[in-house]
Amino acid sequence: MPHRFSLLLAMALPAANLLAATPPKGWPGDVAEIRIRSLTDGSEQPALTWSPAGEEARPLLVGLHTWGGDYRQASNGAVFARWCMQQGWHFVFPHFRGPNRTPEALGSDLAVQDIADAVAHLQRAQRVDPDRIYLIGASGGGHMAMLMAGRHPDLWAGVSAWVGISDVATWHADHVKDGQSDNYARNIEAALGGPPDTPERLADARRRSPLTWLKAAQGVNLDLHHGLHDGRTGSVPFRHSLLAFNAVAAEADRLAPAQIEAFYATQQRPTGWPAASPDPLYGDIPLHFRRESGQARVTIFEGGHEIFYTPGLNWLAAQRRGRAAVWKIDTIIPVPGDTASGR
Repeated sequence: MPHRFSLLLAMALPAANLLAATPPKGWPGDVAEIRIRSLTDGSEQPALTWSPAGEEARPLLVGLHTWGGDYRQASNGAVFARWCMQQGWHFVFPHFRGPNRTPEALGSDLAVQDIADAVAHLQRAQRVDPDRIYLIGASGGGHMAMLMAGRHPDLWAGVSAWVGISDVATWHADHVKDGQSDNYARNIEAALGGPPDTPERLADARRRSPLTWLKAAQGVNLDLHHGLHDGRTGSVPFRHSLLAFNAVAAEADRLAPAQIEAFYATQQRPTGWPAASPDPLYGDIPLHFRRESGQARVTIFEGGHEIFYTPGLNWLAAQRRGRAAVWKIDTIIPVPGDTASGR
């Protein structure tokens, strides 16, 4: 008997087409490749997806590829897919215009709409619980997760963003040394049409940056994570996540920008910033700093440019749209393939 997912896709609206190809290398065999029509430019955008059988409304996990990846990237995406298969969740892994080196990618309006279109397609084709739609990404996917929290705050029950870029222009400056742009800076220049050193390109960089939009995410359950050594052994300084927290936090909970810079410069927690308590979801990995404000939290952990799936996915599973964020997780669900993964 055909799988219920294939039948529903065959009957779905013409906004998506099921491809007959096998999944890309590294992905579980039951994952299907589809095309979803963009509401913005009408193009057919690829994605990978999986859904469980049954009539019960289930959660949906939207996984995001990294800065240089696309919808075929298995390093993080396959872990997300296997979690959904284990938990009986719907899953989609959109392309959102691929690697961040073209004007159409890098947090563009097209890329933002592609992710919203992917959610809408799953809602049409499957029985999705609207109060349990989750978003997770690392690095470039962390950038996009934060951006989507601000651009479409109404969609998400929880957003888990890891080692993400919160300010495109600042990250460009982070990757210009002695006047020379490295690969990441050149990617940004290719997307913007040049460095963000003119009013027009700077405005474009700001539109593509989570910091511009995160104030609108104050009602979103948002969990930000960053490794202490990122920016040195990795490509995204951890101050990006601290500044993102400030953008969504209540005024009384914000971190002084000068102390953020000192924390990054010295890797020592500023005086008056309390030590973080151990978190069982992190296992033996020490936490250097953690702060909550309303529905948002930021964690600086011992590590670099990486994602830990157990804290990310277990936290998401406890969240519901429109309810207060749940920070204490009593039962830990093992994550298949739980290893750290960066860019």
